[in-house]
Amino acid sequence: MLFEIARFWTSIATYNPALDRYEIKGVMGPDEYHTAYPDADPEKEGGIDNNAYTNVLAAWVLTRACDVVDLLPAIHSAQLFERLGLKLSEIDRWDDISRRLRVPFHGEGIISQFDGYEDLEEFDWQGYRDKYGDIHRLDRLLEAEGDTPNRYKISKQADVLMLFYLFSADELFLLFEQLGYPFAHDTIPKNINYYLARTSHGSTLSEVAHSWVLARSNRSRSWHLFQGALDCDLADRQGGTTPEGIHVGAMAGTIDLIQRCYIGIEMRANILHFDPALPDDLGRVKVQLRYRRQLLDVEVNHDLLRISSRSFTSSPITVAYRGRYRDLAPGDMCEFRLLKPQERDRDENRASRGSKME
Repeated sequence: MLFEIARFWTSIATYNPALDRYEIKGVMGPDEYHTAYPDADPEKEGGIDNNAYTNVLAAWVLTRACDVVDLLPAIHSAQLFERLGLKLSEIDRWDDISRRLRVPFHGEGIISQFDGYEDLEEFDWQGYRDKYGDIHRLDRLLEAEGDTPNRYKISKQADVLMLFYLFSADELFLLFEQLGYPFAHDTIPKNINYYLARTSHGSTLSEVAHSWVLARSNRSRSWHLFQGALDCDLADRQGGTTPEGIHVGAMAGTIDLIQRCYIGIEMRANILHFDPALPDDLGRVKVQLRYRRQLLDVEVNHDLLRISSRSFTSSPITVAYRGRYRDLAPGDMCEFRLLKPQERDRDENRASRGSKME
């Protein structure tokens, strides 16, 4: 499946000799408001060019496909290549495209949602709020006025910011370095502020993604957006959609946000890592996890992380918090004192300086 997906992206990437870059044209990104350029007929000239999210994800997929080629045992690799009619020249092309896909920028370090985004008109957000109140579905409001979202710098939901939802800062640095683009330390907060001010949250998934990307830098706003995502069906915030069915994606997103973002659960190198950072208004979280045949009770507040394992027959595991490791056998319990926000900042600054020195 991964190889065929890599083939798909290769098939729609075109080489631009003037830029010495590959481009992917005529697509629609996660935003969904921009179906074409302002003066184009969406039916005949639909789509936009070089959506940043699409191109970065395509580069990631092509890179992972190349990694799988290296990981496969030789005999399995030969069988798969024969069955798919795959040639080594295709692998070389995947690698080449993964390093030279175009990612547009404008201003000082702002990743353009797509080529030409900077030429679109700024939107009168306050004027429309005063006029309509609820402007989550700007597409419907504009179309009712004979206008189109294609003219404006507006987004229905996270688009560029989906990169910060899916990847860590370190992963993005490596991806952009591979593509030959700078990725400065302030790229993430700068882009979050830029696009958050231009998003209407017209999708129930939007607040999940934005709550995630704000969780470390603006915990109070992250918590506000998280509560909005929780209320999307209870309060029928989409205006009549709840009777048609609940938004399972948004519901799953809120659980994922609690576990992987606020508690900071991550699996790396056979170790279960935790890095909690709860919003001020969230006093305590308790979750139950199954990990490698152990049943774990995890409790977090602003001062302490406690992990208890139920008594089962299984092998010990290793858990960690910010470089502090503990072996945990079934029936055991361990605790970590959590760093305060100012201690976290010092810890992260030291890590950042160490990374730059390397």
